Amino acid sequence: MTARLLVSLSGIDARTLHHCADLAEHLGRRGVPLSLLVAPRLAGAAVDWVRTRRLAGDDVLLHGFDHTREPRGRTVSMRRPEFASLPAHEAGLRLTAAMSAMERAGLHTTGFAPPRWLASRGTLIALQRKDFTLCADLASIHDLRTGGSLRARVQSLSSHERAETWRCFALVLAATRVARRAGALRLAIDAVDLARPAHRAAYFDAIDSALDNGATPTTYRAATALSAA
Repeated sequence: MTARLLVSLSGIDARTLHHCADLAEHLGRRGVPLSLLVAPRLAGAAVDWVRTRRLAGDDVLLHGFDHTREPRGRTVSMRRPEFASLPAHEAGLRLTAAMSAMERAGLHTTGFAPPRWLASRGTLIALQRKDFTLCADLASIHDLRTGGSLRARVQSLSSHERAETWRCFALVLAATRVARRAGALRLAIDAVDLARPAHRAAYFDAIDSALDNGATPTTYRAATALSAA
């Protein structure tokens, strides 16, 4: 079995667009497509760039609606990400609004990656009812048509500065290990992190290490289709 490399990009908006474009250009030279995680209420003027990237071969996944944390009654530190604890009905309402916004932007998609990669059981039910084909959470990529899952944990960097050098090294080490074991490497990049030289370098080192160890670049949609075949 061949290792697979899936690179996702979140945090796409007008402020980070130059970093997003720079990443896409460098990955294009390496033959690595991006899976673009789009929150329609947050992307703003960046939707034009996303449409262009999809025409160039990148994939687009819905990444929540507006990232409102729930439940509203708790303190900010205790609130969970947008789709982490919603029952099916509430998740369905948010998905309907998000899908409408994506349609208006010309970005129809049937793939979903929840904010912070956390989706409740109710969200999965709502996604199936809305005819989504895949949901990528923290630990797996779920094929919502067949019920199958590809187990592969997200690898990423946090925005904290503590132990930055070690965390960057650990990311590259993890990427190398997954590729050598012919696994699926899910590298999640937040566009904000691309402004930090150490983080940017670590992401590129991780990608290059995976490629050097035989990983095949792909997207979430393509990986799900392959698993279902």
